Amino acid sequence: MASGFGSQEGLAAALSAAAEELGLRGVSIGPRQVRRWESADPPWPQPHHQQILMHVLGLRMDELGFVAPWSEGEPFPDPGRLSTSRRPTSGGSRQRPTHPPSVASDYVAVTAAHRRMYWSVDPARLLASASEQVGLGALLLRETDGTARDRITRALAESALLVGRIEFFDLRRTDAAAETYVRALQFAGEADDQLLGAAILAHAAFVPGWAGDREGATERLAAARAYGRRGSAPALMRAWIDAVEAECVSRCGDPNAALGLISRAEAELAVDVDAGLHPVPDWMNWFTPVRLAAFKGNTELAAGHIKRARTTLTAVLDALPAADVKQRSVVLGDLAAVAVAAGDVEEACRAADAALDELSRTWYETGMDRIRDVRRSLRQWQDQPCVRALDDRLYGWATTLNAISGR
Repeated sequence: MASGFGSQEGLAAALSAAAEELGLRGVSIGPRQVRRWESADPPWPQPHHQQILMHVLGLRMDELGFVAPWSEGEPFPDPGRLSTSRRPTSGGSRQRPTHPPSVASDYVAVTAAHRRMYWSVDPARLLASASEQVGLGALLLRETDGTARDRITRALAESALLVGRIEFFDLRRTDAAAETYVRALQFAGEADDQLLGAAILAHAAFVPGWAGDREGATERLAAARAYGRRGSAPALMRAWIDAVEAECVSRCGDPNAALGLISRAEAELAVDVDAGLHPVPDWMNWFTPVRLAAFKGNTELAAGHIKRARTTLTAVLDALPAADVKQRSVVLGDLAAVAVAAGDVEEACRAADAALDELSRTWYETGMDRIRDVRRSLRQWQDQPCVRALDDRLYGWATTLNAISGR
């Protein structure tokens, strides 16, 4: 009311209009969202919503009454702004613990170690360690200032992203991953790291995309591209966002549109005019030109281009390092599906069996999903010896227990 808005509807309309002014395309805020913010216990707004609220109302988040979920009741500074002080709690001022500057380097080092361990460590065990890392980072945010706090905040956002990746891709805990991605985005907003924000939003698009919600996926990817533009995203990241959209669109039933997005991603990498100007962040270790080809082979399979898919996926398998166990299980699963589509049951079983070999080294629920899909497509041949042998392997004690326990 002090800002001249006589109703929640009027404020919502002004916020939506401001989103366009700030270059946040596709962001719409309705009266229901305003009511949530005006409730007794309002949720902490997402970073782009914070930007809009402060722009329209001219006040900081703490002045608007919001409290960050990790601050234990103490108002947090605005995203991207560093502060050397905190308001005291209702119990009066208190001395905050202090840490040497080396604590930031130590925290960043553990985050980087988790990043590398993702490819080989049992996902359930790594999840426990990475989750503890997120909790520790949230605590350290209240106990550090200046450059050390800035470094911890970025590493904390990366750690939360890793937790979401494990929950979604490795253990298929979709609801938990969706919540974790929101929290990761909040940390990235606190760090004002546009590229981390883009990466988190693109990962979040997988959640609705894999559920068949094309509109939900597209909205998150549009936001990811906006963050990427503001952060001068390198060509590799722009190509990855296209590849993510291609997979989401394909799963929503439009593989031809997905192939167009793959072609655009290939063009991004082929004509990288910004090469060397915008380096790829160290934390973006999940995408390479070979992995783009893996996206392409899966999309060609979905579009019914069986011969092209076989050629693409075979080349990917030859190029993937032996240590890239998780991706190899996915590609082998796709090659098994190619063989089923071509009517070669024995080859399908051989590829599926090879994928199970990879999964026995490091569990990956996404890879296992591929094998389950292949087995369902083999029902009409289920009495053949090779399919029965696959069943013995697929439904063995170790594989079944891993699947049931989420490991």
